[in-house]
Amino acid sequence: MSNAPADDLGGFLRSRRARIQPRDVGLPAGDRRRVPGLRREEVAQLAGVSVDYYVRLEQGRDLNVSDAILDSVARVLRLDPTEHAHLRILAHPPRDTAPASSSRPGIQGLLDVIGAPAFVLGRCMDVLAWNARADAVMDFSRMERQARNMARHAFLNPEASAFYPDWEAVAAETAAHLRLDSARHPADRRLATMVAELSAANPVFERLWTEHQVKEKSSGGKRLCHPLVGEFEVGYETLTVPGAPDLLIVVYTTETGSAAAAKLALLLDHAERRLPDHAEGAAGDRTRLQTV
Repeated sequence: MSNAPADDLGGFLRSRRARIQPRDVGLPAGDRRRVPGLRREEVAQLAGVSVDYYVRLEQGRDLNVSDAILDSVARVLRLDPTEHAHLRILAHPPRDTAPASSSRPGIQGLLDVIGAPAFVLGRCMDVLAWNARADAVMDFSRMERQARNMARHAFLNPEASAFYPDWEAVAAETAAHLRLDSARHPADRRLATMVAELSAANPVFERLWTEHQVKEKSSGGKRLCHPLVGEFEVGYETLTVPGAPDLLIVVYTTETGSAAAAKLALLLDHAERRLPDHAEGAAGDRTRLQTV
């Protein structure tokens, strides 16, 4: 599966063109449409460019396109702000020569004083650090290092569909976030290898990847079903680490006094009671800084 910028640009534009119906932009539907959505010539007309120019753009043969033209195409295809920014990145791929960021001791200290489950995501959605509350929910300290990855957890863990009652939504959000990561780091061979692995192992990921959906992991909510306490719902907020744009701090939130908060307290209590038996290994794993 190719991760070349030209291929990704063309696939993204075709996927967005397919979702816009002619009537949405004031055009007649016609009787002989072989593909869903707008035709290339219709996008070109509405964006104010020649058909040949737009075809070259969609085929990835013109990566020197101006931002003004990209803005016109984004307007026609009704891209949201995240999709619009993604289009610009695909059309002007970054050189991406910087190594992946790693966590640092100060971040672990910050996680430890947050009174909610919190963990750090790096490139490829690797889990680089976490606090005790996050460990109580996700059991990061008992995972093999390679498994400490939210995309692998969602698509390769056979228990993921039980852990996430709304697994389809979690899967779609995860693939959409990886799409953004892939465009921002087109030379990241490890990310490309992981995409190929997930595509081969899980047909749902393969389908989602070809849909070219993109979404920032900024905020939202999800239902979890922990084997010890059953189902509960958390919100989440995501913060970018200053000076390290590859690092995201994800914080799970629950409403004070809610049933979800009570179940989280039970999980934390259980984790603290089991700690003496696993203190050395768990604590060592939790505080180890990883460079990916």
